[in-house]
Amino acid sequence: MTYYQAFIDNAFVDASNGAKMPVVDPATGGQWAEVPACTPDDVARAIETSARAQNDWQMLPPQTRAEHIYRIADGIERERDLLEELLVLEQGKSRAEAAGEVTDTIRYMTYAAESARRIQGEILPSDRPNEQLYIYRVPYGVTLGLCAYNYPLALIGRKAGPALVAGNTMIIKPHEATPVTASVFCRICKEAGLPAGVINMVTGTGKDVGAPLVESPTVRMITVTGSIRAGQMIMEAASKNLTALSLELGGSAPFIVLKDADIEAAAEAAVVARFANAGQVCICNEGVLVEESIADEFTAKVLEKVKAVKVGDPKTNGGMGPVTTPDALARVEQIVADSVAGGAKVAAGGKRPYGAAFASGNWYEPTVLVDATANTAAVVEEIFGPVMPIVRVKDYEEALSIANARPDGLSAYLWTQSPSVYMDAIKRLETGTIFLNSGITGLVNGYHNGHKLSGLGGEDGVHGFEGYMQKRTVYMAY
Repeated sequence: MTYYQAFIDNAFVDASNGAKMPVVDPATGGQWAEVPACTPDDVARAIETSARAQNDWQMLPPQTRAEHIYRIADGIERERDLLEELLVLEQGKSRAEAAGEVTDTIRYMTYAAESARRIQGEILPSDRPNEQLYIYRVPYGVTLGLCAYNYPLALIGRKAGPALVAGNTMIIKPHEATPVTASVFCRICKEAGLPAGVINMVTGTGKDVGAPLVESPTVRMITVTGSIRAGQMIMEAASKNLTALSLELGGSAPFIVLKDADIEAAAEAAVVARFANAGQVCICNEGVLVEESIADEFTAKVLEKVKAVKVGDPKTNGGMGPVTTPDALARVEQIVADSVAGGAKVAAGGKRPYGAAFASGNWYEPTVLVDATANTAAVVEEIFGPVMPIVRVKDYEEALSIANARPDGLSAYLWTQSPSVYMDAIKRLETGTIFLNSGITGLVNGYHNGHKLSGLGGEDGVHGFEGYMQKRTVYMAY
């Protein structure tokens, strides 16, 4: 069993009390690694170290900071095979999906580094003579990156890259279930020559590690990827210090298919966008709203394509692996049970796969529910697992009404050939991202953000990068 340590002040460390916590393979349920169960004392040391490193780091020219990030990206590429193996072991995604995550991490880092020469200020005329107004963009200081379990490495790159290039230091708190790649990331940072304290990483529980980090007055900006409930709790805890927040939270993305859609392409996109990473993607297709006149044809195509989704050991299978945690599996099972009790019917899947290979671990079949309604549990809840409910709707307006009635609004899909419909949806569909006749994707130069309960702020692109800086106005008399 391998032991992966926390990282404070450029050194790998144990918890101050020596406590450890297990890391479990989602495919087998067996423990394969350990990490420190850090304490509030460890958190205090990480915060102090980050604060001490802050001034020297922010005083470096942005391009010098960027050169460190490029070296880290190169190190990630060199360690690609190891990182892919670890992602499969700790998160349960297939090796092909793990390879994509490593690639995405490198892109997040290099895009951030490329932004170093694009940090801009503004010069404004004054109302008074012999005076000039300047608006500078400056770092917050010590920042905190709280990461979800679905993309343990990519979320670190997505947060740490722009935070560091902007001149902040960062403390990383990985999810308890997926802390191993975070430790390897820190080793790569050290080998790349990143100064001590610029990156710190503490592993442990929300109570012992997450809470003191969020409540610290020294932490001036928090970036979170997680559930709506987690975001609400973090916002409340951070409110005492009015800490700046970027909350990329959950959402139940509607997948709207209208009668003039390319049904074959839409069905393929719906399946890929539902079962990628075992449905554990925040922008996954969480439920289909299909126009009645094509519902039978569309559903038949979906069911045929679901049969081709191979479920098996993510170390060797290129299809769908397990969900990451036992709690996630229990949630999926309960949502399906509640949906069936409410009148939905299981058209595919609906249970743990059969066979000795699936006797342990967090397995669930690719599942399709038909005869669902807007009130079905699998439509109302964010499933975050491999379950696709299909709801028949009368027309676009009914689909739009169902989608906009949701309290969240992270993403949505719309399949139609009508320019007037999709231009209307751009104005009226209350989500941060809309995929028009497009499958699931995410480009580093876009902007990943939520509306309503799906969050505040966002990640990626020029807007995400700017979120790691605050503005300072200077009135200069001469």
